[in-house]
Amino acid sequence: MLKVLSSTWALLFGLMLLMLGNGMQGTLLGIRGAIEHFSTTQMSIVMSCYFIGFLFGSRLAPEMIRRVGHVRVFAALGTMISAVLILYAAWPNWMAWAAMRVLIGFSFSGVYITAESWLNNASTNETRGQALSLYLIVQMIGIIAAQVLLNFADPSGFILFVIPSVLVSLAFTPILLSVSPAPAFESTRPLSFRRLYQASPLGCVGMFLLGGIFSAQFGMASVWGTQAGLSIRDLSIFVASIYVGGLVLQFPIGWVSDRMDRRMLILGLAAVGAAVLMLPVIFDLPFILLIGVGALMGGISNPLYSLLLAYVNDYLEKSDMAAASAGLIFINGLGAISGPIITGWMMGVIGPSGFFLFMAVIFALLTAYAMFRMTRRRRTPEQQGSYTALSPTASVVTVEAAMERAESDS
Repeated sequence: MLKVLSSTWALLFGLMLLMLGNGMQGTLLGIRGAIEHFSTTQMSIVMSCYFIGFLFGSRLAPEMIRRVGHVRVFAALGTMISAVLILYAAWPNWMAWAAMRVLIGFSFSGVYITAESWLNNASTNETRGQALSLYLIVQMIGIIAAQVLLNFADPSGFILFVIPSVLVSLAFTPILLSVSPAPAFESTRPLSFRRLYQASPLGCVGMFLLGGIFSAQFGMASVWGTQAGLSIRDLSIFVASIYVGGLVLQFPIGWVSDRMDRRMLILGLAAVGAAVLMLPVIFDLPFILLIGVGALMGGISNPLYSLLLAYVNDYLEKSDMAAASAGLIFINGLGAISGPIITGWMMGVIGPSGFFLFMAVIFALLTAYAMFRMTRRRRTPEQQGSYTALSPTASVVTVEAAMERAESDS
């Protein structure tokens, strides 16, 4: 792994700076929205718009890259991100924020696709698995460190919006200077949604439901924290705990998934997730226990994303594995759009605990559907593909590379 790190450190460092900027703005908006007296419903719409933009970016960015090239797309979208991060503070209007969130979601999606294609091109077949693992670690470290930066200035001012703008701008330097020439971009012809669903109904439904859970975590955790009266310090600790849990539990859950029926593991994790997230709904937990809930919430939902990808792979022909990546990301993105909106509605009806109740219900639905599917398909493939740890923020380039690696390992 040290060999991989030595050859790709500049790319990974640039990607970490991108995650610092993205992770910081996601939490900061929830805090600043409360300062600007935006309602929970308004903030849920704002947060949802990021995933609308991200979804469209995942579909349109590859064509943009093929038409004008990596460097131009990367520079144009990066400039857009830096500008929007400053405009948030200059134009504190929730409808303007919603429009800007669409733009920034679209731009981050395109930037991730561009940067990840460079990282993928810099890896060999032998080192790709290690590169993907390092990329996951870098992503999580970036988001966790972003929460620390929130404590360095007053969220009612401009400084906390300037910092992520600068970080994103600085991210271009190591990425653009470390890789030459730009890789040829080729996207695999996507697999139809009908074919995907026929191959794995549980995988498709699970990816849709998990999209709602992830977007609620990423988009609404800071809105919940401000509504619950947490200080900026406590809120940043809680959000960081979600990603610490996701990072720590990815690899042991992946190890287990390669050695047992993945449906049972999906069912068990979803059931535990539902039970854990009902605790803050039923009980008034002290903050130290809320940190534990956050860590388990992230520690279950993030590995479930990788687990569902691996499970779908088990029912695909090797020639279809890479082609399935775009469809699975699109399904996950559709679920992500609805997550903040439904969470915001539930928080408006029953208060802050609606944040946890929404995700508990989604986990319960996934548990029930996994149990149902086990009555419809009793056998699992004798030979399972390998599990590759991924973050739900990964673009189609990384997911496709992971599925291709699973193909070669199976």
